Amino acid sequence: MRRWLLLSGLLVGVVWAQGAEPAKKLRVPERGLYLGAYLDGGDAEDKVSREAMDAYDKKVGKSQAIIAFSSFWGRQSFPRKQVDLVSVYGAIPLIYWSPWDEPYMQDRGPDRFSLLSIVAGKWDDYIDRWADEAKAYGKPLLVSWGLEMNGTWFPWSGCFYGAEKKAAKGSGYVAAELYKKCYRHVVGRVRARGVENIEWVFHANDYSSPWEDWNLMKEYYPGGDVVDWLGMSVYGKQFRDNKWVSFRDCIDYAYQDLGKLDPKKPMLLAEIGVGEFPESGSKPDWVRDALRDLPRDFPRIKGAVFWNERWENADGTYSNLRMWSSPESMKAFREGAKDPLWLGRPDWN
Repeated sequence: MRRWLLLSGLLVGVVWAQGAEPAKKLRVPERGLYLGAYLDGGDAEDKVSREAMDAYDKKVGKSQAIIAFSSFWGRQSFPRKQVDLVSVYGAIPLIYWSPWDEPYMQDRGPDRFSLLSIVAGKWDDYIDRWADEAKAYGKPLLVSWGLEMNGTWFPWSGCFYGAEKKAAKGSGYVAAELYKKCYRHVVGRVRARGVENIEWVFHANDYSSPWEDWNLMKEYYPGGDVVDWLGMSVYGKQFRDNKWVSFRDCIDYAYQDLGKLDPKKPMLLAEIGVGEFPESGSKPDWVRDALRDLPRDFPRIKGAVFWNERWENADGTYSNLRMWSSPESMKAFREGAKDPLWLGRPDWN
């Protein structure tokens, strides 16, 4: 028996020496929530570097549990370099896997990756290749497919696919039914390739635009069997002509609406941010409220990814959502993130 135990130990040692790792799964924290960031990834939102992650940590005074970036279908590739960088850094990647073609412009209709073409199987080979590479990567991933579908700005938005109800009795709205079918098609093909390291995020916008029955987030929910996390974007004022909205006004009702989709699944603020517009309202207060209230008043939210980007608008104005958009905003974020309920590294099962 001792000889067999010794031999077993040697075999295990050989396996570990060859670099094998035990299967890992992201643990949903019982208390607190994961801190995350999107770090200005350029036009395709996919630029990731260790230097940028380390510099961000130094500025905000805390490491990140989630690092987010995009994988646009126009690239026709899996972001292996990016996920490796995030893994070595010590976070879990959140991939916004978006059926979007160049030039990646908002507020225009469907491109070659239309929902109809995806459901018809035109892009199955690409989905399969992406899935195979995700499987080969092997480590945990969070994937948000077709995000913010209840808005008007992306080519896969429901507004481009019909607001009327389907003819069949008891069926839902045309746009939402197509989106759900598409979501299930994509997840089904990925899982059929034996991919078990992805946790799928249903990622809506906090406020449906337009605010109509056919476009509410609940209409687009594809089902608990293909969703692991309930996600949404929560933004304060982003553009100069927007009105100022407090953090609580942004999230209170949206939190309730999202939670009703499934009573048990954890929630993720897959995007959260606000611009610096001191003439309209206080960004430091908005940030301070978010970091204080999220761990205490919204217990189902288990992660929040802060959007850090600055861009120039067509009218020459700037939208600055970076945490260091002003010394006061930076101070508010640094102080709020010190709270131990904000977890700076993922916990694995």
